[in-house]
Amino acid sequence: MRARRPPCSRALTGVCALIFLATAALLGHVLLSDFPVEETPPAHWPEASWQGPQNTQEHPGWPRAAPSQCAIRPDSRFDCAPDKALTQQECEARGCCYVPASRGPRASLLGQPWCFFPAGYPSYRMQNLSTSEAGYTATLTRATPTFFPRDILTLRLDVLMETDSRLHFTIKDPANKRYEVPLEVPRAHGQARSPLYSVEFSEEPFGVVVRRKLGGRVLLNTTVAPLFFADQFLQLSTSLPSQYIVGLAEHLSPLMLSTNWTKITLWNRDLAPTPSANLYGSHPFYLSLEDSGLAHGVFLLNSNAMDVVLQPSPALSWRSTGGILDVYVFVGPEPKSVVQQYLDVVGYPFMPPYWGLGFHLCRWGYSSTATVRQVVENMTRAHFPLDVQWNDLDYMDARRDFTFNRDGFADLPATVQELHQGGRRYVMIVDPAISSSGPAGSYRPFDEGLRRRVFITNETGQPLIGKVWPGSSAFPDFTNPETLDWWQDMVAEFHAQVPFDGMWIDMNEPSNFVKGSEHGCPNNDLENPPYVPGVVGGTLQAATICASSHQFLSTHYDLHNLYGLTEAIASNRALVKTRGTRPFVISRSTFAGHGRYAGHWTGDVWSSWEQLSYSVPEVLQFNLLGVPLVGADICGFLGNTSEELCVRWTQLGAFYPFMRNHNDLHSLPQEPYRFSQAAQRAMRKALALRYALLPHLYTLFHAAHVRGATVARPLFLEFPEDRRTWDLDRQLLWGEALLITPVLEPGKDEVTGYFPSGTWYDLQLVPVEALGSLPALPPAPPSPAIHSKGQWVTLPAPLDTINVHLRAGYIVPLQDPALTTTESRKQPMALAVALTTGGEAQGQLFWDDGESLDALARGAYTQLAFLARDNTLVNEVVHVAREGASLQLRTVTLLGVDAAPQQVLCNGAPISNFTYSPDTKTLAVPVSLAMAEQFRISWS
Repeated sequence: MRARRPPCSRALTGVCALIFLATAALLGHVLLSDFPVEETPPAHWPEASWQGPQNTQEHPGWPRAAPSQCAIRPDSRFDCAPDKALTQQECEARGCCYVPASRGPRASLLGQPWCFFPAGYPSYRMQNLSTSEAGYTATLTRATPTFFPRDILTLRLDVLMETDSRLHFTIKDPANKRYEVPLEVPRAHGQARSPLYSVEFSEEPFGVVVRRKLGGRVLLNTTVAPLFFADQFLQLSTSLPSQYIVGLAEHLSPLMLSTNWTKITLWNRDLAPTPSANLYGSHPFYLSLEDSGLAHGVFLLNSNAMDVVLQPSPALSWRSTGGILDVYVFVGPEPKSVVQQYLDVVGYPFMPPYWGLGFHLCRWGYSSTATVRQVVENMTRAHFPLDVQWNDLDYMDARRDFTFNRDGFADLPATVQELHQGGRRYVMIVDPAISSSGPAGSYRPFDEGLRRRVFITNETGQPLIGKVWPGSSAFPDFTNPETLDWWQDMVAEFHAQVPFDGMWIDMNEPSNFVKGSEHGCPNNDLENPPYVPGVVGGTLQAATICASSHQFLSTHYDLHNLYGLTEAIASNRALVKTRGTRPFVISRSTFAGHGRYAGHWTGDVWSSWEQLSYSVPEVLQFNLLGVPLVGADICGFLGNTSEELCVRWTQLGAFYPFMRNHNDLHSLPQEPYRFSQAAQRAMRKALALRYALLPHLYTLFHAAHVRGATVARPLFLEFPEDRRTWDLDRQLLWGEALLITPVLEPGKDEVTGYFPSGTWYDLQLVPVEALGSLPALPPAPPSPAIHSKGQWVTLPAPLDTINVHLRAGYIVPLQDPALTTTESRKQPMALAVALTTGGEAQGQLFWDDGESLDALARGAYTQLAFLARDNTLVNEVVHVAREGASLQLRTVTLLGVDAAPQQVLCNGAPISNFTYSPDTKTLAVPVSLAMAEQFRISWS
């Protein structure tokens, strides 16, 4: 089937057509003409003309569809009844086709619409298309309103070719100002010089087609279904080049989404992670894998309540309840490039403090500072590292923010000082809801907030009052500049009492224990929109505040999904101004761009093997979204863990970028020292491995911060040409070099993992020092390298082991572990050098003081590169500063040395005490070198 030819004779004058032909070569844009839009016939929009009126009795102006217009493949039908179930008469009154699903094999496709759009259904028509150096503008008009109220019949289209790999187009109401997400793009666009894409337009029905120039693959095709733009309902559909789609968080599912009639709802909600439910965050971005390992991404910058529907054709439909259509297309072409291009728009991740990468411990139920002190002492006595001690609600006075109770926590300031003296940090929970129940003058945050008008208000202009942990509560409006200053003041005043180091912002969807408010919500269109996405609870008020409540920028209806992000921005800012060092914020609720300001934990997960397994795609998902500082509550939050589950979760958690053990008041305690000696040894071994690898992890975060790279990443991101990696989400990579294969099922002492083509070395071959004063860890049994052609390998995985493999061609820096990062940062370092069959490898180290705000700007950092080639290892000092000058290198372990060397030299001097294992082809070279000074180690 050929693409429909636009009626150019009616829409464009001859002069206009000549202008388009002349500029097409420069801009890469043409009108849809006589070339196919799809590589295969698009059954979802067959060539057919709109039939004249047949029966307009039910809905004047809407003719019934002719049978020929309804001959559309079931998998390619677009729903004409997204708002409610319709009878056949109601469906046909909308001018749509009604075909109940058969009882055959397709009956299992529960989302297959019975009422669907016919071919040629009226949509917008494009007119007045004009061109500029940057792109295009046009007018979109429709003659017939849709079945949604308050259609906007005239729209403006703006298409900008912002970079060679990024296209940006908006569709908005030119006559009225509508809400737009106030995203400040950190890397402002310029103009495409040699775009990797072309843009084509269909005039009637209107559509945009984006095509990859290399190979002609169609990446976006909005002609597949009608465009809707009503006041409270926007719909834009597109074909997809494949069924391999990731993103559209936050949801509990495999990493690769199903296109088998899947509906994903984005409306932030306080809900323990549950499949097929809207959860804590909203990220309307997807990455699509294409043939040959190429990829592209699409980002709809819209924060209103939304459904995203995936269907088998394959295709995708965005359905939003407001705002505008603000669409970015990223053409890659590699998956890594797509992620980086997305982060160019929403912002690169913040650089966490070094201590934030250590082990964190929390429990709702630490009822006093005496309990906290005992926990820290127990961890130390059992030789478990602990960098950050946390408190849940227990520390507060009547569960009110910026207070601590004078019963169990009277000496909290002294306790925090003791943690600092021991090289540890302190983080406590801070909820956004501010108690409003006390008498005037009894609670400064509320009194001062009232005076400064910082709270979200109801229809009468008074603070909206809901109910959260402290009882009756008001909700700060973080879109108000005055609120940012008030929040900073509250943070600073509390910090003057309790010198905390970071903030844990919870309940910020925002969560509400009553529907809407204590006095209900008005009965209006914002509370009862004509289209309600598939939210748990069936209403926008469920577990949150009234949608019609008022904020500085707009109504909560528009801003709800931004609440957690705006609180994260406010908290990041307050910590910077209060502490003067790098901020550390962990938030539950998120939106696109969250990683610029804070990390995330995956919420109230259950202590179950299923949730352990789901945590891998969750962590991978958020890394693709630019939120690399992410992890799940180790051992689970809700319910009682088992010893085996907690061991396996601790092993996997050692490879979460953010590592915290946290559990519920009503569950059995699960600190590592609570378990048997065998379990403790296994957990201690995993923690020692993490702490040894912290220099490498910190270097990965630096790459994320300055280049938009990922920290934890799915295998397909590194091996996109290997289709067997595309749906793998039970393993993860740290950067390019480390492959982690965890045990995710009970009763297993082996695990099967996929190893992409190449050579992979067991990291257990690299000696890791013990923690504290414990004896050194026993050497691992000989484990030959895995020389893979792209295959599954079954590995031994006794209870004390998580399999970690180092990829040939890479060099990883390590450091002797200690019980805190304060101490581990003083320890000597090592290099693990994984040689290819050609004897080559490379790696990097980034190092600074771990907490200064402006280390990069001041040049107060050390950056080293390592290169192995021709039986020689050298370092390159890219940049050196005082912070890295004292780093000492003590051991170099070379993996993949085929034969015992006759001689090893370090800076020309012979080394006699090297060791070589012919079983594992491992050469260990003891040295005493300054890492920031050039060195040369050779073997022959």
